[in-house]
Amino acid sequence: MKRGHQVTMKEIAKKLGLSVSTVSRALKDSPELHPDTKQKVVEMAKSMNYQPNLLAQSLRISRSKVLGVIVPELTSHFFSSNISGIQDTAYKRGYNVMICQSNESFIQEISNIKILVASQVDGLLISLSRETKNYQHLQDLYDRGIPFIMFDRVTEELPVSRVTVDDADGAYQVTKHILEQGCRKVAYISGPEDLYISKKRKEGYLRALREFGIENPESRIYASDLKEESNKAIAKKILEEEDRADAIFAMIDPLAIDVMLVLKESGIRIPEDIALAGFTNNPTSAVVEPSLTTVLQPGYEMGKIAANHLLDQLDEIASDEPQSFILETTLVPRNSTKKSK
Repeated sequence: MKRGHQVTMKEIAKKLGLSVSTVSRALKDSPELHPDTKQKVVEMAKSMNYQPNLLAQSLRISRSKVLGVIVPELTSHFFSSNISGIQDTAYKRGYNVMICQSNESFIQEISNIKILVASQVDGLLISLSRETKNYQHLQDLYDRGIPFIMFDRVTEELPVSRVTVDDADGAYQVTKHILEQGCRKVAYISGPEDLYISKKRKEGYLRALREFGIENPESRIYASDLKEESNKAIAKKILEEEDRADAIFAMIDPLAIDVMLVLKESGIRIPEDIALAGFTNNPTSAVVEPSLTTVLQPGYEMGKIAANHLLDQLDEIASDEPQSFILETTLVPRNSTKKSK
């Protein structure tokens, strides 16, 4: 070792065959780690004459120890699961969280960011509103060097880390399942076309149709603003089509529930006349009649990964280079698609 060389946590980690984050937590006496692991790290640090970076340490001490979180809505089961994952992770690592909801409003999203930055949060976790099509406010955050990570509702236009589920594969799986029930005229009701999840779920839907040799599906694709009035109007429009669909895949469960109500009011049997599926596995999807086929998203895990990665960046454990975390989804088949063959 060169004279005057300052040993780093990375070097300690390499010696012990551990991750840098584990070494960092051990040196902070984290209760998450086994005592034997902490002892090994401390002993190795002493033997290598490790000296903490006092400048970095002083910067950490001056932190607010608060993370800002922005979600489109607090009442959503999925976003509340995200928040639970974020809060639990932050708490274990000595942080609190400030939570704001944009109410699906672009203007309120901008206001939320300003409020959280003014409150001197150490970093932000952001899920975009359905109105957000311009990303200048996020570019401004990036240009100012304010750490932030995006989750679920994201954009690919900024060089920041993202945590999402495999929306395309989830949509592919549920559409394939519907086709395997014998349906061939599957309509897809999307959200706003600019939404990342709208695009990805459409990709999966189209992929499944192509595999089954179904041509010209574009005439069965509808875009909703995800408000109840729009959702129901599209459902009625589908019923009025001369070549009526025999199945409907709705981009999210609340949209599927609105469609279900219209089908029932119109005397349509589900799934005998029209099969129906959603996405997100909201608690209501299991208790409606018939129970709704859907796709499970690991919301809690998404929040946990997003928070951990942001904190790793703040602790200089993770690189500032953008990373993309894509979590797997799980098909949940229920009675709304079980057609008799």
